[in-house]
Amino acid sequence: MNEKFLKPYNAGETEDKIYKTWEESGFFNPDICIEKGATKKDAESFSIVLPPPNVTGTLHTGHASMLAIEDIMVRFERMRGKRTLWLPGTDHAAIATQSKVEKELQKEKLTRHDLGREEFLKRVNEFAQNSHDTIVSQVRKMGASVDWSREAYTLDETREKSVRTAFKKMYDDGLIYRGYRIVNWDPKGQTTISDDEIVYEERVGKLYTFKYSKDAPFSIATTRPETKLGDTAVAVHPEDPRYKDLIGNTYTFNFAGADVTIKVVGDEVVEPEFGTGVVGVTPAHSGTDWEIGKRHDLPVVPVVNEYGKMIVGMEGVKDKKTLEAREKIVEWLKSEGLFEKEEEIKQNIGTAERTGGIVEPLPKLQWFIDVNKEARDGKSLKELMLDAVRKDGIEIMPDRFEKVYFHWIENLRDWNISRQIWFGHRVPVWYKGDPSAQAEEIYVGVEAPEGSDWKQDEDTLDTWFSSGLWTFSTLGWPEQTEDLKNFHPTNVLETGYDILFFWVARMILMSTYLLGEIPFKTVYLHGLVRDKQGRKMSKSLGNIVNPVDLIEKYGADALRMSLVVGIGPGSDNNLGEDKIKAYSKFGNKIWNATRFVIENTDGFDISTKPTILPEHEVYITQWKNLVSEITKEMEEYKLYLVGEKLYHFFWHTFADVIIEECKKDLNDSAKYTLVYLLKEQLKALHPFMPFITEEIWELIHDGKPEKLLIIEKWPN
Repeated sequence: MNEKFLKPYNAGETEDKIYKTWEESGFFNPDICIEKGATKKDAESFSIVLPPPNVTGTLHTGHASMLAIEDIMVRFERMRGKRTLWLPGTDHAAIATQSKVEKELQKEKLTRHDLGREEFLKRVNEFAQNSHDTIVSQVRKMGASVDWSREAYTLDETREKSVRTAFKKMYDDGLIYRGYRIVNWDPKGQTTISDDEIVYEERVGKLYTFKYSKDAPFSIATTRPETKLGDTAVAVHPEDPRYKDLIGNTYTFNFAGADVTIKVVGDEVVEPEFGTGVVGVTPAHSGTDWEIGKRHDLPVVPVVNEYGKMIVGMEGVKDKKTLEAREKIVEWLKSEGLFEKEEEIKQNIGTAERTGGIVEPLPKLQWFIDVNKEARDGKSLKELMLDAVRKDGIEIMPDRFEKVYFHWIENLRDWNISRQIWFGHRVPVWYKGDPSAQAEEIYVGVEAPEGSDWKQDEDTLDTWFSSGLWTFSTLGWPEQTEDLKNFHPTNVLETGYDILFFWVARMILMSTYLLGEIPFKTVYLHGLVRDKQGRKMSKSLGNIVNPVDLIEKYGADALRMSLVVGIGPGSDNNLGEDKIKAYSKFGNKIWNATRFVIENTDGFDISTKPTILPEHEVYITQWKNLVSEITKEMEEYKLYLVGEKLYHFFWHTFADVIIEECKKDLNDSAKYTLVYLLKEQLKALHPFMPFITEEIWELIHDGKPEKLLIIEKWPN
């Protein structure tokens, strides 16, 4: 027996050594698996592309959960002999990363403009590289069997080419356009932001009811009286008897120092029961009002600028921040006898996730993707996205999220893809003349145009544009590579349910349009990892946990089990150290049980199978029935059930019953049963607890196993 079994299992001494063994073996690479005979050349493929962590710092427990789940899937399929690829990478996360660096510059009392674009980008790239190195180290610590030889980065040269190719094709097909539309504007960051970069905070606000003027035949209610200087209409329900006769009338008022012309329009979006039943329409400062304005051909009158300041109004309003202007306008309403009442209400205020600035809807000249125009096979992008799930075979787990997906896609608006930041994929558009105008000569291409009189667009692309290409850009597209042929569509996209709309949906959009096929067959959505009390982890609560700290304390195997066992897709995980500690004890149980088996079967040759006694055959049959059951569940991605069943079988059946019964008479039948069941369980447990199982596998074979456990065959 190996001397290591004389000491307790030490994860800290084992895990880095084992991971190095795996890497040196090359078995993370499907091509090497074929070369070394671990996988047949014509084997069925199984592929996952790792959801790329943002290069903004370190991984959190949510990432650890993702890595554990995906690694279990990958190791299982590799052990079944499939040509298995798990492709890693990182995301440049444009706004998030730039924001991190800008905050560091603030400490130096500098801005990016002080440095200039080139020098600033050097700083950002250095920060991103350091973050990347930390993330890669953490991924290794988790035991992730990713193919590092294929590692990708959303901002590397290959992905740059794929982004420009996709942009040009969409532009040439009339799907990408430059237009003046309402967008989410961050006054602090001075850029547009996507819907997922908005954090909604519940705050107590006020609903004000008032008239534009004393002779106005209606009152309105709003939480933002300062934007009423930009009203160009009021909307009422077309069947509301109180206002039906007013529809079509136009009124002009002087409101807080601004002349406003108000048209009464009938629109079914208005709820007669809410407030006065009359809604002020400000197309320039509300997404809903913008749509009303489009339906009724209303003028757009901006009254708030990019810095969140009023650009019109009386003294005390113009040039003031919107909150200051609001107070002044309320005072004016009261002094003019126009004010009727105010009520406290709870409202969700949208703030920019990275800067904390209150998001201001503003009309801006930006780049957009048209989701309603015919894109491929007579279908719009929106229709392609719906059909991918309804007709083309994408399964979303759990299926309750399908309804949520359909609702979101059905209400999808044109996608604003341009950002006013420096870090990221620069928009591949070049201008002759003034880029702020819409009539200048433009060039759109993968390569820059010839000549020195062209100026490239200053904006960069939304991070989700490059991330949307991830399943196939990582495989070499737009080149028709062998990887693309062999591994796309990928089998599974595993990610958090919180980015179903912002990332998963965009990957479906890009793949169905550019490749004419779905990007993945199954979407497995994991829940949030919360603290022991069920609270979301945040800096303010001081409950954020670095997974590496937990690994150093309990080992990666214990952490992996605590993140997977009993936690179904879409379910949040209240993670406490007690849970991780319990699985650390399970590792010790495996180690100690192994020591007993090895001690008591020394010199026994399992290859010379003896006659198995009926009392032992029962145990073997019980195990084989379990294998049949868990194999089916692994195929159905019910990892949370399999992990639990393996835990209970090893602890409560193998260790507590079978070993104890075999102890009574250690004949050849008993020895065979113990060795056979131990080895089979090590194989089945390997995807879940790869480090300790690989270590034991090596030790029980005296350091010279015929095969590493990572490429052993799954029990049958």
